[in-house]
Amino acid sequence: MAEAEIGIIGGSGLYAMPGFTNVHEERIETPFGDPSDPFVLGELEGRKVAFLARHGRGHRILPSELNFRANIYAFKKLGVERIISVSAVGSLKEEHKPTDFVMPDQFIDRTFHRVSTFFGEGIVGHVAFGDPVCATVASAAAEGCAAVGVVGKLGGTYVCMEGPQFSTKAESHLYRSWGADVIGMTNLQEAKLAREAEICYATVAMITDYDCWREGHDAVTIEEIVAVLHQNAENACKVVKAAVAAMPRQRKCACASAAKYAVLTQPDAIPQAAKERLKLLFGKYHGW
Repeated sequence: MAEAEIGIIGGSGLYAMPGFTNVHEERIETPFGDPSDPFVLGELEGRKVAFLARHGRGHRILPSELNFRANIYAFKKLGVERIISVSAVGSLKEEHKPTDFVMPDQFIDRTFHRVSTFFGEGIVGHVAFGDPVCATVASAAAEGCAAVGVVGKLGGTYVCMEGPQFSTKAESHLYRSWGADVIGMTNLQEAKLAREAEICYATVAMITDYDCWREGHDAVTIEEIVAVLHQNAENACKVVKAAVAAMPRQRKCACASAAKYAVLTQPDAIPQAAKERLKLLFGKYHGW
């Protein structure tokens, strides 16, 4: 029996999730190493939920250091079918203001040093990623924003940069010329791995600042960002709680079978170690 059905990933400023009942912590082992932190398991709005602090409590893990595979695999191991990922971002459009939330439906990858697939080491696979976000989860998040009075915008493009430095002005203007909406450092790898793991995934992007493109806003201080982070974290707790309440009980989206035809390697060519490592994810389709 699944220990949780909905996963919550807390980003910068959101290291705990108030409102949980029947709470306990659990360390999850994976073939890919340790997740960012122990998982906090409990009930929220009558649903079984697993919370993970993406950067670890105390915010000790850089975006480039995150073990994305371990984090997503652990959610799968817990039985999670949907993930709401909360993330601090910068705005690339005037219309997206600090303390607004955006539920993006597209990503652009500007990362360089990250593993973002469960495949490899003897097994080749591909999944469709044209629509990288689960519309059901994103809509529930938008409903959550409306329910608690937070400005929440459904749709948009998230640029995922390497970091940890923020953008140069040249980069910020380039991303704006692409029509992108927000910029962050963490969510693309999560979305890719969640798709391979057949977990529904959506981002709640909490806007902290206008990056560095905006005249008069080119001297964004860390102090100012932290102040908005705290306000966003308070709002995120309310939004996530309402989104969990709005989440349909049954999955009817294509996420649940996204990897059905993913594996391309001939069965007799797949190393036994790869089968054991990925049995939880793909074994049901191949008799591993």
